[in-house]
Amino acid sequence: MPLTPLTAISPIDGRYFRSVQTLSQYFSEYGLIRYRIQIEIEYLIALSAIIPEMMDFPVHKLNDLRRIYKEFSEADAEEVKQIEAETNHDVKAVEYFIKKRFDDPLLEPFREYIHFGLTSQDINNTAIPLLISDFMSREYQPQLTSLISRISQMSKQWQDVPMLAYTHGQPASPTRMGKELMVFVSRLEKQMKLLKTIPFSAKFGGATGNFNAHHVAYPEIDWNKFADEFCKHLGLSRSIPTTQIEHYDNLAALFDNLKRINTIFIDFSRDIWQYISMNYFRMKIADNEVGSSAMPHKVNPIDFENAEGNLGFANAIFDFMSSKLPVSRLQRDLTDSTVLRNIGVPLAHSIIAFKSLERGIRKLEINEEKIREDLDDNWAVIAEAIQTILRKEGFTNPYETLKALTRTNEKITRETIHNFIDSLDIKPGLKTRLKQITPFNYTGV
Repeated sequence: MPLTPLTAISPIDGRYFRSVQTLSQYFSEYGLIRYRIQIEIEYLIALSAIIPEMMDFPVHKLNDLRRIYKEFSEADAEEVKQIEAETNHDVKAVEYFIKKRFDDPLLEPFREYIHFGLTSQDINNTAIPLLISDFMSREYQPQLTSLISRISQMSKQWQDVPMLAYTHGQPASPTRMGKELMVFVSRLEKQMKLLKTIPFSAKFGGATGNFNAHHVAYPEIDWNKFADEFCKHLGLSRSIPTTQIEHYDNLAALFDNLKRINTIFIDFSRDIWQYISMNYFRMKIADNEVGSSAMPHKVNPIDFENAEGNLGFANAIFDFMSSKLPVSRLQRDLTDSTVLRNIGVPLAHSIIAFKSLERGIRKLEINEEKIREDLDDNWAVIAEAIQTILRKEGFTNPYETLKALTRTNEKITRETIHNFIDSLDIKPGLKTRLKQITPFNYTGV
């Protein structure tokens, strides 16, 4: 059976593929091979500037060399996989693929400097952080910024809408819809700032991190300086010292940061879901959309539910990766390899969730009538305001007095509150002030 969106085992490559197909250029087998080739080519070019035997390297061929990865095609990737089928080694297959492009008489003398002195992880642990860095700057951050901006717009639009707050699921001191949304904006912006402080770290140091082969061949060259500059040229931060592999601590920090962002969005999704169930929000209805296969009247908050599910799934994988990757036996074991190949999975589920939230937010319409109705139905929430002012004015036992008034099975209304204020032995001016407090204006700063 051929692989299609209908036959794919993973929903990322099936049901959701259209939402995340741009991620293929980073996290697919094709993407990883292309980035490996980029590292090999850029390493060879950097090497040509310091190796005495490469001083005659044809610099006018640099653009041609870079086209090997810049114009890398799916057919090229198939060729690499065919080589791998013979070598049974994925990185060695990349090396042989590049060597086949060195049949030019000007390049042929330098063929053996491809992958010179390197181990596979010098390529993998440079290619992978580079592809993640590119994905974060080109795909993830723009989508996250757009989503935060959309929530911020809602916050500003509804900044003056008073709303009953709920603590422990019970009516509490009123708030404003805009402010409650701004809480999420603030939390997300802080996490974005933290995200930008985490470096994308690369390992580049030979078989066990000591440049053994490089140093024995060219002891006069400062290989640590060379590696530092090479990684910086790629936009990466070099980890030193290392074993054969990158220790992944910064990658773990990245995953933990992404997990926090997803957790905030889970919190947001659940709150919006709750507001919809309370009828504080209505959802715009699409004529052809079906909410339930049995109940024609239903319009379900599926976008927020879908987002919550994808975010939770992504977080479970982020959690595993951030705890597993920094652990490796002695100088290296292979357990990181298959895990690294799955980096795109939680990132894809995160992007799917972001797009679900975007769709859901676009459908929201505020129901101010219902919000005002709930405020008017809960005059007891201004008891806090009254007892606080009475306490300031020296009234005896104000908290206990308001507690006795409001903790009954009788409904507390505007009339109840005003009759209570009239019964107090306080100055007329203070009574007037207290009567001016309503659930609609008792919203703080």
